[in-house]
Amino acid sequence: MRDARSIMGMTIEIEILGNDPARTSEMAFKYLTEVDKQFSVYKEDSEISRINRGEIKDEDISSAMRRVFVLAEKTREETNGYFNMRCSDGTVDPSGVVKGWAIKNTAELIKKAGYKNFFVNAGGDIASSGKNEKGEEWSFGIKNPFQTDEIIKVVYPRGKGVATSGSYLRGSHIYNPLQSSDELREIVSVTVIGPDVLEADRFATAVFAMGKEGIIFLEQLAGFEGYSIDKNGIATMTSGFSLYLK
Repeated sequence: MRDARSIMGMTIEIEILGNDPARTSEMAFKYLTEVDKQFSVYKEDSEISRINRGEIKDEDISSAMRRVFVLAEKTREETNGYFNMRCSDGTVDPSGVVKGWAIKNTAELIKKAGYKNFFVNAGGDIASSGKNEKGEEWSFGIKNPFQTDEIIKVVYPRGKGVATSGSYLRGSHIYNPLQSSDELREIVSVTVIGPDVLEADRFATAVFAMGKEGIIFLEQLAGFEGYSIDKNGIATMTSGFSLYLK
């Protein structure tokens, strides 16, 4: 069963193979909708918006929000500040880790329901398990950022997590926390493969913000691979990325 919904400002697609997956699929989408309600900085009544307005005391912050804050701080430290949920205006925006965290939790929800073969794709953040309906490995295409109806690479994550960051679909929504005037024009797309979708996602935004140095950072990061495309259409991949290609 395959279904797609618009949540978190993007299309989220879930495919679950097995007996009567409709209920589990509905539970997964309901969970993602609740995450959006809680963490969206664009919803005035979300918990994160209320925190930013000073309406929620520190001791009253939810356990889920605390876990995400810890992940965001860990990512800031591990990326040398290239990811930072703390904005220049004093507010916090942990969305750079929320999506991967939510998709990982969604995958775990599906597994706990007894399904081994499934695929979750949330705007380029991907969690997959098992095989597709043809009994083959799940795969996804890396789009040409200059011609988005063209696939330039087909990637087989083989159970690993995938996250893609770029400016070609949503515009310039990523910034360099270390140099706010940096317009991040050198790199237009970066795809990260990591141990799971949360790990891939929490590094993808920072790697994009690093510009041309991002792929070098990934090369040195154990358990991760990456594929970046610069403004001239030149692609660079880490040494192990080809293991996920056919």
